Amino acid sequence: MSEYNIPTPEEKRRQRAEDRQNTPVVGGAMRTVFGIIMVIIYVGMGVLLLINFFNWDGDWAWTRYVVGIVLIIYGFMRAIRQIKGID
Repeated sequence: MSEYNIPTPEEKRRQRAEDRQNTPVVGGAMRTVFGIIMVIIYVGMGVLLLINFFNWDGDWAWTRYVVGIVLIIYGFMRAIRQIKGID
């Protein structure tokens, strides 16, 4: 017979489940903090564009409004996903 012990798929699943239980939760906390920071950045940049903080005048005014509104909407969408735990 062979000296090697090849694990079955059930043994592999059990080992992965045990490994997941033993890992620290730091990744989840860091992901939450990163998500909150990104929501603040998206909404903040959208507001800054809408109040013309960067002094875009002339032909670029319409892009300022479009990008500002899109950033704010995306920031709120990310906030909703963060609250529901989808991200």
